[in-house]
Amino acid sequence: MKIQINTDKNIEGHERLETYFSGELEKGLARFEEKITRIEVHFGDENGEKFSLNDKKCLIEVRIANLQPITVTEHSDTIEKAFSGALAKIKKSLTTTFEKMKEY
Repeated sequence: MKIQINTDKNIEGHERLETYFSGELEKGLARFEEKITRIEVHFGDENGEKFSLNDKKCLIEVRIANLQPITVTEHSDTIEKAFSGALAKIKKSLTTTFEKMKEY
């Protein structure tokens, strides 16, 4: 399972940020790891320097072998909260997808 973290020009993407979020993804999606080939995370600040509520965005795209990618997006006032919300959404989506596959 390859993990790639991307940030826009308004968010500083340093090694500690990548290490933390990669670790959280590995823990959170561990039960799906044999089915997942790649995960891409995109962080963005939609308003740049201006202050606004819920202007931080986290998009998580999970690529699964032999299936279409699953993508979720979450907005919040910090990248950590946006990531947490997006991680919860992707877990739910993956659970639903794999449960449906078991039925057939």
